[in-house]
Amino acid sequence: MIDQQTHPVRAALVALLRERGTVTSTEAARELGGSSGLYSFHLRRLARYGVVEEVPAGGRAKPWRLVGAPDPLQSELNRGLEDESYQQWLAVRDRAPAQWRRDQAFSEVVYLTPQELTELANAVRALIAGYSGRPKPTRGPVAAVARFFPLVTGDD
Repeated sequence: MIDQQTHPVRAALVALLRERGTVTSTEAARELGGSSGLYSFHLRRLARYGVVEEVPAGGRAKPWRLVGAPDPLQSELNRGLEDESYQQWLAVRDRAPAQWRRDQAFSEVVYLTPQELTELANAVRALIAGYSGRPKPTRGPVAAVARFFPLVTGDD
């Protein structure tokens, strides 16, 4: 079930895989902290649900990658990870370092054509891409979540 996948370690692994393309459990441990056994367990768990797959490679190292194009299960997983991560943030926000105690959540209803909706989504993706892959020592991870969808009732 999806609930078994909405876990902070799994969310971190999915984010790392999006950033790097492939990762071994040892690389995940080095990058995220913790033991390679912890990440190996969670990578196998994500594989059970079709979220990741092993990359064929020689030797002992087992690299993993996200499974192809997002499907409904992947989209549901992503929404669950986003929602769970936000709830975790709200639970610890008051204990975070002072400079990190704010978030920038907002929402707005705008009126767009289908083409403008696509253009807006592409512009946000391009903006966020400019912040990806930057050095981490002086930066903290920030979830960037944007959902653009028509507000239809079925009567429209």
